[in-house]
Amino acid sequence: MNVLKTGFLLALLTVLLVFLGHLMGGAQGATFAFAFALVMNFIAYWFSDKIVLAMYRAKPLGEADAPAVYRAVREIAARTHMPMPKLYWIPTATPNAFATGRSPKHAAVAVTSGLLDIMGEEELKGVLAHELSHVRNRDTLVMTLAAAIAGAIMYLARMAQWAMWFGGGNRERNRGSGALQLVVLLLIAILAPIAAMLIQLAISRTREYGADETGARLTGNPYGLADALEKLHQAARAHPLPNANPATAHLFIVNPLSAGAIANLFSTHPPVEERVRRLRHMRL
Repeated sequence: MNVLKTGFLLALLTVLLVFLGHLMGGAQGATFAFAFALVMNFIAYWFSDKIVLAMYRAKPLGEADAPAVYRAVREIAARTHMPMPKLYWIPTATPNAFATGRSPKHAAVAVTSGLLDIMGEEELKGVLAHELSHVRNRDTLVMTLAAAIAGAIMYLARMAQWAMWFGGGNRERNRGSGALQLVVLLLIAILAPIAAMLIQLAISRTREYGADETGARLTGNPYGLADALEKLHQAARAHPLPNANPATAHLFIVNPLSAGAIANLFSTHPPVEERVRRLRHMRL
């Protein structure tokens, strides 16, 4: 059911992008929007992992530096018949982790130094199982493509804003059609980013619940991940990840951004309290 829901939402996001292109430029606009989406998806598919690792200055993690991480990842990867992913660490005291890569053969898992400092063995295993579940379920690819398409929609909305600013001369020539065009551009500029964001959030939240459940089953201990999420949530609220980029927030196991109650409604992650509740009530 989660896979079907995710596929439907991803298709809806693509249809929205093409529809917006059609509103702005007819058949040529729709073609341009579709081609733009293909280009962004190509870049996201081949280079997103390198981009995000460089963005957070992730460094290769040696086995001698974190034997517990290697031990847990090897165990989980062997259990799921997955290749061993590349492991990285991010030099920051804020505990968090993320997975990236287009497939299990081209995957990477990054952990912060703060995560290694506060996690017990079962908690660490739960976090790593969650991230490997994203890789196994192709969530890293799906969410990256969703972010790329949503980014294209945001770009079209920005173009609509510019068109409103510089389209005044044409509206003077034909006030009737100019007023209608202004209304269309205004709706695109305001509603398109909101719609894209809501669809992207729905995809991201669905995949987070799925990774929690899969990760808990891989370790056989949902309480380890539940305890880890509570620790991560408290730490992220007290000390948000420095220089966290909203465009990559969906990758992390908990939202790395500081957010109040209203902003949490638009978070890329479902409420930690609900995630913990589901884990503690799981039957393996």
